[in-house]
Amino acid sequence: MDTDCPSVFIRVYPYPSVVNPPAIAVIDIGSNSIKLLVAARDAGGNLQALLQQTLDVRISAGLGRERPRLGEEGIARGLAAIQELIAAAGSHSPAQTILVATSAVRGAENGADFCARVLATTGQAVRILAGAEEANLIGRGLLCDPALVDFQDFYVFDLGGGSLECLTFRQRRIEQELSLALGCVRLTERFIPDPAAPITAAATTALALHVRDELKKSGFRFNLGSAGAVFTGGSMTSVRAINGAMHGVALADTPPVVSADTLAALVEEVLPLTLGQRQNIPGLPAARADVFPAALITMLTVAEYGLISHFHHSLHNLRWGVAAEAMREDPHV
Repeated sequence: MDTDCPSVFIRVYPYPSVVNPPAIAVIDIGSNSIKLLVAARDAGGNLQALLQQTLDVRISAGLGRERPRLGEEGIARGLAAIQELIAAAGSHSPAQTILVATSAVRGAENGADFCARVLATTGQAVRILAGAEEANLIGRGLLCDPALVDFQDFYVFDLGGGSLECLTFRQRRIEQELSLALGCVRLTERFIPDPAAPITAAATTALALHVRDELKKSGFRFNLGSAGAVFTGGSMTSVRAINGAMHGVALADTPPVVSADTLAALVEEVLPLTLGQRQNIPGLPAARADVFPAALITMLTVAEYGLISHFHHSLHNLRWGVAAEAMREDPHV
């Protein structure tokens, strides 16, 4: 099998040493990217990152079909990326390495076959998360974010390539959680006939109406009044990175709050562009440029439907929740 990934976009975030390993490694096999977190507890017992790395390899082409299947090229990219991340994690000698898969693998007819190939190639089993399980672990991960320590009642949204996870926290406990098939890869394939061309008004309207209809049908209750809202996932990370690039500021130094007005302005700016023009937007990974319009429309529609004026962006999501769960269950980690 060819393990070269020439189209992979890599983001690596190294961290200083954390007191009192052992560490745990979590690899999140998502629709649009495969991500690694290596984490350990610090001297105070808090979960801290040793290494984070993201490979934008997109295993999920075909999610919008009636009977989704993972293609052979996507599977090959995924296997190569997983092997690369396992090797990267090995430098920290993790006590456990946990692989989890979300919407792309969960919804694919051949998802189990993909997991079998991962096991045969790496010796690591893949845990396929149910939608509600994924949402719950995202919520648990957010509680590891020190920037959210004062958040008590708030919404959480996590947008991936295959699904949108929606949660409500009341007094920092999950009150409602659900997973909707509103991922940006899925919606691009369904509503945008030619992602290389500017996005038409008709496609924009159809996609936004679909998101509103799915939110309404889901029964998700926006019942916290003016409570805060948190948004996670690569698309919102890209929004923040674009804003930073406009002002010559690194992602880590940008404000974590993204307003609905900012999203609306990006919609107006990005949708008229061709794919080639989108790929040249500073801060936007070229590998995400085809699905970014659908992501923007989805995020803005969530804000408008829920009467949310702004989102607090967090990088503490699924991987952190899986790591926190594993450390709680294994007292030796």
